[in-house]
Amino acid sequence: MYTCDPLFLNQLQKDLEEVKELLTSATRKRVRDVLVAEKQKLELEIKNQPLPKPKDVAEEEKSSLGGYTVKINNYGWDQSDKFVKIYISLNGVQKLPAENVQVNFTERSFDLLVKNLNGKNYTMTFNNLLKPISVEGSSRKIKTDMILVMCKKKREEKWDCLTQVEKESKEKEKAAYDTTDPSEGLMNILKKMYAEGDDEMKRTINKAWVESREKQYKGDIPMDI
Repeated sequence: MYTCDPLFLNQLQKDLEEVKELLTSATRKRVRDVLVAEKQKLELEIKNQPLPKPKDVAEEEKSSLGGYTVKINNYGWDQSDKFVKIYISLNGVQKLPAENVQVNFTERSFDLLVKNLNGKNYTMTFNNLLKPISVEGSSRKIKTDMILVMCKKKREEKWDCLTQVEKESKEKEKAAYDTTDPSEGLMNILKKMYAEGDDEMKRTINKAWVESREKQYKGDIPMDI
């Protein structure tokens, strides 16, 4: 449900008051016609503004979340012919009221919200799913210390990964390693290890690189010219 912006509504009301004041002093018909039209337009716009949420409802919604929100990053998944299944481990989740575990599905996404589990809220969002899912056929199940999100496939075909982003990442990684020059493929692997490695890994790679170059200069390894 949409709610109106109080500042915007206040601005519309001030505009309406000013138009009314101008109308009282306007004498020329053409000017009055323009002002009357503007007055009607503003009145209609104010009338069509969504009602503000009552303060107590807004406060109730805010307090119902309680605690702070934790983003869920760990999960497992598998698939059958008809479903993609995502497993999320949360200790004690089965003790919550069913309405505290909410999943909203769209054709290419879903988001999970778990409210008030041991004083915390938990969220997980998957956007750009690899393939379309059936919103009506998708659901969630609450098990002991686990939530199972079941995304109903629109077409019974195998998924190689969960999201389009994962697919593109894998394709880029594969392209980096698929090369006719073995030394180029090795260099790409070393670059990836260096970028993702800790300080110790970087020192090791740097040392190996220096030693390799020294051997090349000494003639132990033929250099590519």
